Amino acid sequence: MGDCCGILTGRPARPPANHQPSTTAPMTEKVSRRTMLACGAGAAAALALPHPAHAGVDTTAGEPFRYCLNSGTIRGQKLGIVGEIEVAAQAGYSGIEPWVGDIQNYVEAGGSLSDLRKRLDDLGLTVESAIGFPAWVAEDERQRARGLEQMRREMDLIAALGGKRIAAPPAGAPREGGVPLMAITERYRAVLELGRQTGVVPQLETWGPSPILSRLGQAAFVVAEADDADACLLLDVYHIYKSGSGFLGLRQLNGAAMRVFHMNDYPADPPRETIGDADRIMPGDGIAPMRQILRDLYETGFRGALSLELFNRTYWEQDALEVARLGLAKMQEAVAAALES
Repeated sequence: MGDCCGILTGRPARPPANHQPSTTAPMTEKVSRRTMLACGAGAAAALALPHPAHAGVDTTAGEPFRYCLNSGTIRGQKLGIVGEIEVAAQAGYSGIEPWVGDIQNYVEAGGSLSDLRKRLDDLGLTVESAIGFPAWVAEDERQRARGLEQMRREMDLIAALGGKRIAAPPAGAPREGGVPLMAITERYRAVLELGRQTGVVPQLETWGPSPILSRLGQAAFVVAEADDADACLLLDVYHIYKSGSGFLGLRQLNGAAMRVFHMNDYPADPPRETIGDADRIMPGDGIAPMRQILRDLYETGFRGALSLELFNRTYWEQDALEVARLGLAKMQEAVAAALES
């Protein structure tokens, strides 16, 4: 598959200090024009070449990243997968990150996966990733085997919709933790092999409150030791904060090896020790070092999808389309501010 590779290598140049995403031309074209004036055509042509690790990655014209709606953001409105897809398209996103359970509910109610894929195609939406909770990392062998079989079924569902990636969070982790990282690595390798069989890449996801795979360094260890070209990370602003990891660690990663990054923010209160999923807020509305995060992601080569993932009940009480539109605007404003500075 080769969708993700080299998580700890590669770093393209930072954009100029006065960079601002163009609304009419790809970023490489805009950079090359400035550089041509300052450094000559030869240097400009070199900078315009795509970085090998993310060559061919499709970003929205004029934007450094793609924008995706994680359906958890509007989960409380209970729209169902069809309604969530329509909201994402109307709000202006290029992708959606559905929850597998919503797809399963649609099929169990008589819905057709081929019809759902056609709807996605007609609306111009890509399934950037998907959220499920198979217990692939469980200590009990029988539970882990059931988790792997569940993962296979969920990958098949996503593949039927044209999706190429799925989250692999530490679901099923023992509450007391204590699982050696090399054991987790072996279990992730098994999930990666399922991904090759189904055509859907499992992205190792961190969970801040988890007894294992909570910290950025733990996840980086696993994807590096997996020694697999498809190994990749699925990170999240809130979870990095909740785990106690710092954000400067993002600078040590090869962003070109990641395809999706969960976007949200967090308030100063409640504090890290007691903050929960429901406390996530819109990007830029909290205390996260958003400019630093996005600037560092860009510098490491990340050109994938920023996926808005919130579970705030205040947003669930509002109109879903308005929430989705606000979230997209907040992400775009945060990106523009980060790449201008």
